[in-house]
Amino acid sequence: MDASFDARPGGAYRIEVTPGRIAVGEVVEIDPPHRLVYTWGWEPGPEGRNPVPPGSSTVEYVLVPDGDGTLLQLTHRDLPNAEACERHAQGWEHFLARLAIAGPGGDPGPDPWAA
Repeated sequence: MDASFDARPGGAYRIEVTPGRIAVGEVVEIDPPHRLVYTWGWEPGPEGRNPVPPGSSTVEYVLVPDGDGTLLQLTHRDLPNAEACERHAQGWEHFLARLAIAGPGGDPGPDPWAA
């Protein structure tokens, strides 16, 4: 929905993923165009609880050449429990499916989670 991202080691980011759900952290490592690693967590949401505080987990993207295309390897580590792993897996699957359409120039349409 809205994002700011300082793409250098130590740089901060803030992403409003869905209304009122804001992910924040900082860049740990960047090796364009091969690898990006950053910390991950959520600002406290409207429900007042926050099982994954800012900076408490780590996301890593690795881009791997694959014939005429590129594979994206995503790892999200240090989540605190099985529930957090499941919820984040659902989120990554949702947004990566949209990226698979938008990446080559398609239109994934309005995001139903943004309503």
